[in-house]
Amino acid sequence: MEVTLTLALPRDHLSVPLARRILKRSLDTLGIDGETVSDIELALTEACTNVLDHAHGDDDYTVSAGIDGDCCIIEVIDRGADFDGASRGHLEAEASAEDGRGIQLMRALVDRLEFQSRPTDGTVVHLEKRLSWASDAPIARLERAGPSPR
Repeated sequence: MEVTLTLALPRDHLSVPLARRILKRSLDTLGIDGETVSDIELALTEACTNVLDHAHGDDDYTVSAGIDGDCCIIEVIDRGADFDGASRGHLEAEASAEDGRGIQLMRALVDRLEFQSRPTDGTVVHLEKRLSWASDAPIARLERAGPSPR
């Protein structure tokens, strides 16, 4: 079963908690366990906050989240300038640093983090997290039931 959610959001600080809450409620409803949801929430918050802090212009940005089997794939897409995140977030930030922990946090919270530059879109933050399901997850019951007859 595949579930996809796409949000087009204004570059405004109120959009971050909105995206986080919508995704959290969706994941909770599907029956993903609480610790996994918390990791995804925090990683999404960091990715969206980086768009607000570092992308240029007033363009909207997009959050696309999908569940495909046991994996949650999230893309946060801005229309800003090229960003090379491949070398960032691997070393621990200085203890006194005020910035520079976002990518490090995302790397620690998800199973895969990539930054892509797309000439027509801008920068794409690609996050993947393996999912753990609650024992009573509604989606598991749907999977066991199989396709509905027409």
